[in-house]
Amino acid sequence: MNIRSHEIGFDLDGVIAATGETFLRLACENFGHCSYSLDDIKDFEVEDCLGIPKDHVEQLFHIIMKDSLNTGLQPMPGAVEVISTLANQSTVTIITARPLTNPVADWLDHFFPDDTCKNIQLVATGDHNDKTRYIKEHNLRFFIDDRVETCLQLAETDITPIVYNQPWNIGKHTLPNVSNWQEISNLLEEL
Repeated sequence: MNIRSHEIGFDLDGVIAATGETFLRLACENFGHCSYSLDDIKDFEVEDCLGIPKDHVEQLFHIIMKDSLNTGLQPMPGAVEVISTLANQSTVTIITARPLTNPVADWLDHFFPDDTCKNIQLVATGDHNDKTRYIKEHNLRFFIDDRVETCLQLAETDITPIVYNQPWNIGKHTLPNVSNWQEISNLLEEL
């Protein structure tokens, strides 16, 4: 695949942001659930695969969603560099299922250069199952997401999904996939 920078969009959590690691650290710090690793998360619905009560899971994701900076949420290795390079060429579109844009915008402003942030278009859908509409509105032909269900929905349209490999999606699809931002960079013809 040779993808032009203006044709591709990105999910935030699990693709640009290392949300799984932050969730596990906070689960240990806040509730004493310290025996889990990222590889233990075998399902996107964390409460279905870890022995962490659903109310703890909901509280932790709420904390991350409301204040990503103060939770210590970090970018995935290579994400800042690749997105910054893309933003020099065209607008970068990030479409997240989060309902709030401000905590994400603050997080992006903290980790990404000002020039990059000026060329990021951020869309908060509030719904994992409603990304297709926004991807089409932004005229994207490709979209990278870690949620298999989202990618399978996109595969039924004229959008090409690319799964960002995470333990919760391995072996659950036959779609194109990437494991890191170097592989994403290799897909982009301008980089």
